[in-house]
Amino acid sequence: MKRRELTGVLSLWPMLSGLGLLSFSEQAQAGRQLEEPLADAVRSALSAAVNNDEPPTPEFASAQAQQQFEAWLNAMGERLQRQKPDAQVRLEFLTTLWYESKRAGLEPSLVLGLVQVESNFRKFAVSSAGARGYMQVMPFWVRLLGDADHSKLFHLQTNLRFGCVILRHYLERERGDVFMALGRYNGSRGKAEYPRAVLAAQRRWQHRD
Repeated sequence: MKRRELTGVLSLWPMLSGLGLLSFSEQAQAGRQLEEPLADAVRSALSAAVNNDEPPTPEFASAQAQQQFEAWLNAMGERLQRQKPDAQVRLEFLTTLWYESKRAGLEPSLVLGLVQVESNFRKFAVSSAGARGYMQVMPFWVRLLGDADHSKLFHLQTNLRFGCVILRHYLERERGDVFMALGRYNGSRGKAEYPRAVLAAQRRWQHRD
């Protein structure tokens, strides 16, 4: 991906960290977020972070960086075969996840661990509360930040874009504390069950160059 684009997106996070946030209800399962008003500046910054239709086409600063991506792609593809047996579907999913993770300044292994816990890699997963897709994004996020078309949360890139932007926002709110940010994402801030599950799943998706 382009360095200029990544820099521009990440520059939103310091502004977000000093402004209002959504607090979630204390639940152990995904999809139990309670909607609360967002400050106008937070809404605008988050909207800017999600409303970009550019396709996930990675660009690399060097041949070495591209080789590292390709090695990661091959390794993750082998581990994901059971959940996604179709090679082209696997390739599209992993390329998009890598792109959106890097765009939001997140480790792809963390996002893969979260997707595993939230939906077990099911594109059309729906929780009892209506959270949708790979990262179990609640529909109210689309109304707050987009055009209110909830069906878009079943679109691969849209779902991963929203999920990564939301998680990055919570990381900033928690001053980089992954454990607490994961609790916010799940709506169980301060409880250990969900963060531990995601961090345990993350280990499966870590890759050593």
